[in-house]
Amino acid sequence: MNAQPKNLFSFPRFRPEVGGKNTAPFLPMSRAEMDVLGWDSCDVILVTGDAYIDHPSFGMALIGRLLEHHGFRVGIISQPDWQSADAFRALGKPNLYFGVTAGNMDSMVNRYTADRKIRSEDAYTPDGDRTKRPDRALVVYAQRAREAYPDANVVAGSIEASLRRIAHYDYWSDKVRRSVLPDSKADILLFGNAERALIDLTHRLAQGEAIKDIRDLRGTAFMTPKGWLPDEEWTEINSVKIDTPGKIEAHTDPYAMVPEKEAKCATGDAPATAAVSTQAKPEVKAETKADVVQLQAIRIMSREERQLMLRNKQHKSVIRLPSFDEVKEDAVLYAHASRVFHLEANPGNAKALVQGHGDRDVWLNPPPLPLAMDEMDGVYDRAYARAPHPAYGKSRIPAWEMIRFSVNIMRGCFGGCTFCSITEHEGRIIQSRSEPSILREIEEIRDKVKGFTGTISDLGGPTANMYRLACKDKKIEESCRRLSCVYPSICSNLGTDHSKLISIYRKARALPGIKKILVSSGLRYDLAVRSPEYVKELVTHHVGGLLKIAPEHTEADTLSKMMKPGIGSYDEFKAMFQKYSKEAGKEQYLIPYFIAAHPGSTDEDMVNLAVWLKKNDFKLDQVQTFMPTPMALATTMYHTRKNPLKKVTADSEVVETARSGKVRKLHKALLRYHAPENWEIIHEALVRMGRRDLIGSGPKHLIPLRQPRIPITIDESGVANGKRVAAPKIDTFGIKSYSRSAGNAKTTPGKPAATSSARPALAHKAAKPKAATSKTGRR
Repeated sequence: MNAQPKNLFSFPRFRPEVGGKNTAPFLPMSRAEMDVLGWDSCDVILVTGDAYIDHPSFGMALIGRLLEHHGFRVGIISQPDWQSADAFRALGKPNLYFGVTAGNMDSMVNRYTADRKIRSEDAYTPDGDRTKRPDRALVVYAQRAREAYPDANVVAGSIEASLRRIAHYDYWSDKVRRSVLPDSKADILLFGNAERALIDLTHRLAQGEAIKDIRDLRGTAFMTPKGWLPDEEWTEINSVKIDTPGKIEAHTDPYAMVPEKEAKCATGDAPATAAVSTQAKPEVKAETKADVVQLQAIRIMSREERQLMLRNKQHKSVIRLPSFDEVKEDAVLYAHASRVFHLEANPGNAKALVQGHGDRDVWLNPPPLPLAMDEMDGVYDRAYARAPHPAYGKSRIPAWEMIRFSVNIMRGCFGGCTFCSITEHEGRIIQSRSEPSILREIEEIRDKVKGFTGTISDLGGPTANMYRLACKDKKIEESCRRLSCVYPSICSNLGTDHSKLISIYRKARALPGIKKILVSSGLRYDLAVRSPEYVKELVTHHVGGLLKIAPEHTEADTLSKMMKPGIGSYDEFKAMFQKYSKEAGKEQYLIPYFIAAHPGSTDEDMVNLAVWLKKNDFKLDQVQTFMPTPMALATTMYHTRKNPLKKVTADSEVVETARSGKVRKLHKALLRYHAPENWEIIHEALVRMGRRDLIGSGPKHLIPLRQPRIPITIDESGVANGKRVAAPKIDTFGIKSYSRSAGNAKTTPGKPAATSSARPALAHKAAKPKAATSKTGRR
């Protein structure tokens, strides 16, 4: 696998008459559209679980337009009827392959809540219709595509493929499931941001190479016979030999008499570093001694030649993880496999991985190399229509409404939060667009997108303020084994200069026709406080009254399981936010996000968090509990009750995990301590825990002595507080009344339902004030 990949835009165009000046208004979704373009067939047919919106925030549009630029005819089958293979024949057989995805989200996360209930709407579907996508859509679509044309190539991709590429715990079935590769019957799986692998694969297939012979692309996975190796130079390593987290000793030069002193990644945490290094030294020392005895006579090679030999040895090693059958039955082996998998995530030093699935193996090549800035610009500068396909007419597509005036300036995240799946998909290395490219997109929105009134709703990405932040030394970055650049403290090798981001903010809001540039992406506040100038710029010009940040919790032990900074960092940022808001003459508020029932969080931890919320006068509105997404480290904690951030053994640390419905409900209720409907479960818990000191009417009390009345809120369908009630009667004063009680409030026929107000009130939908929020793990 080439460490210096070919530039994404250096390939010759496959069909000169496709792309460029001949860019299609929209990629075709029907034969009629193909006829208008003069196509008799498609080279690539992309199948997606989302509505087709021609905008770079939607994966199929981004990939489709990139392939079109390379001269390939690309068609799209959006949200096909999966009950038969007929819908997959709509555009005919593709010349090269079906590219199958579940959509922008994992289909199970998209469809179900953290309580395993079906969501009220699908944000990526016209009119929010939640029936247009199957569970485990990637597998279903791939199987139907294979059924439609058995001899067609099938390529699996998207975040669902990335998060389920090896054996993984599935929260919704509460069991370990095997990789989606054998279930989908796909020929190859692309994981991560797959532009490099996709373009290389497509050109090689167009040149006549068989898909079964393409085994050397980074960011790809495929099925192989048991024990298969690419050639005789490859070696297989048992995963137990490389199970060392965090900082590790530099790779020893086996040809030197004395190990060389090379730059190491700083941890910012001396005690923890010392403990890890002590653990690792015996293995390194023994290996060095053996190597020196065997190879010390070879001294005529240059240092560059020796380093090249070491790199080749590393690049031709594959780590064998415990098999699917083993991790399915053994929680310790599952946690170990998860730990090793995350250690092999840096494209600069990751090895290939292999995992047994029955009598075959799933082989994973190392992660894709990040795109350079000019390549990122090329991907985002394509001629997007910036609108839903005309076939949807005037249907409302919630996700489009949310992002149509936003601009994505970067991808990736080096935060390493254990509950988040961004890293498993986009990687830790930040890939940023150039300033001119970003400004061009803002102008495109201004000039092309209907309904634009002058406000850019977001200028951000997975994290608002990681734009162009990177390791100060490329060599250190390539050798680093840390899971996070900012935990337990910000690495001394990480550049934290926000000046380039400040420059973009200033130039963007100076563009003609632009009234306001908002930053709505979540802010990494422990980084922001390193640049007071950035915080001042942000608070003065780019906050629309509310700013989202994510402390996630207040308790140190829980935060350590999340790999999040202490609550003191939040307090430091809050002081700066309030200072600069006051200087700007603005009344603005922070919206802190918290997670309920995260692994490691006990009942006592949640009570302490609730007390902190009460003390700081936060009343959370929408609350969700922790959602175990596939392959996240926190999901490993949830499933195994082991901590994969440390060495895993049968006797290693046990992570307290809220798994039962009652405990999860309590943790969720504590985040909304002020809600009358949560009084009973919180009161019972406080009594059980011996915390009657928190029950009373004083400012230090969490809940009152007696349960408050529960206001009745009745929607138009006749559901009151989540329960069906009789049809309303209208009295002579125009006040709705009900023939039987709803919730805990008593009603009398012909009289209005009682509320917390002293005077009769109309039954109404509860208004949701904008306040602090709690959330699940990231998508």
